[in-house]
Amino acid sequence: MAKYTGAKCRLCRREGEKLFLKGSRCYSEKCSITKRNQVPGQHGKTGFGFASDYSKHLREKQKTKRIYGLLEAQFRRYFQKASKVKGVTGQVLLQMLETRLDSALNRAGAASSMSMARQMVRQNKIRVNDSPVNIPSYQLSAGDVITVEDIKSKTSEDGKLPEWLGWDAKTKGIKIERLPERDEISYDINEQLIVEFYSR
Repeated sequence: MAKYTGAKCRLCRREGEKLFLKGSRCYSEKCSITKRNQVPGQHGKTGFGFASDYSKHLREKQKTKRIYGLLEAQFRRYFQKASKVKGVTGQVLLQMLETRLDSALNRAGAASSMSMARQMVRQNKIRVNDSPVNIPSYQLSAGDVITVEDIKSKTSEDGKLPEWLGWDAKTKGIKIERLPERDEISYDINEQLIVEFYSR
């Protein structure tokens, strides 16, 4: 399975904003955006000048891919699936990305970053509806309950669960109450630019 093995902070610097790829480090003074907020490479200080429409569309697509830790082929498949579902394509795409197993764990605060959540799933520490699941891209639906071995926290960084997630006291797990609404997805993503990029 292909995966990105380079420096994660480089990705944040390329997009010019925090993508929160390294958990608690992104909230500290060690964050690369705080220390060196410039595009990586020898021309980083001067930048690239005028950004074309294509460049804006591409950067938005790349940023979203990097937030959720996906490569191009997988991200394109998500878009193709979203375009076949009834509703606004961009919003459906973000809902599908948010309800991935690794993303839901990160949102619930069970993991401090997307990569840590993916590692937890790969190490067989996660059960969905009392069945073991070791696939980070597992698509969750309303009513599913996620239980985690040795769970330390059931809250997110801001001290509470998102409204579309709940705490199941009976199983001591995270329950998917419903699909997230667009305004409940806190990442600064302009999904319309992604739709326009793939609709060229």
